[in-house]
Amino acid sequence: MTDPVTVETHVPVPPREAWSAYTDPAAIVRWNFATPEWCCPRAAVDLREGGRYTARMEARDGSSGFDLGATCRTVEAPRLLVLELDDGRLSRTTFTAEEDGTRVRTTFDPETIHPVAMQREGWQAILDQYAAHVKGARS
Repeated sequence: MTDPVTVETHVPVPPREAWSAYTDPAAIVRWNFATPEWCCPRAAVDLREGGRYTARMEARDGSSGFDLGATCRTVEAPRLLVLELDDGRLSRTTFTAEEDGTRVRTTFDPETIHPVAMQREGWQAILDQYAAHVKGARS
């Protein structure tokens, strides 16, 4: 088993706003992709323990896509969201207040198909898209 991987970002909003941008399906579709060639055309979140989290990720040219499915294991708004992905891996995201905003940190169990470095880069790129969305929504 590979060690969990952590990615993080900072957003200039309080934890409650950071949480909302991370968990609201209308916001998720605006940032949940790693590169401009991809998109997230739909997302659904039943934000309660045992609830479902789903997001569709697709190449904009239609050449490929996949559904990310998970079950919400821990929901402690606005500070902690733990998802169990459908393949059994865990993703743990924390929202920590800082003087100038919120530190958003995700620790995830990598899968075994792709190199860990590639997964880290992809998850970080998505988190960077999230941060850009939050900053853009604020301006």
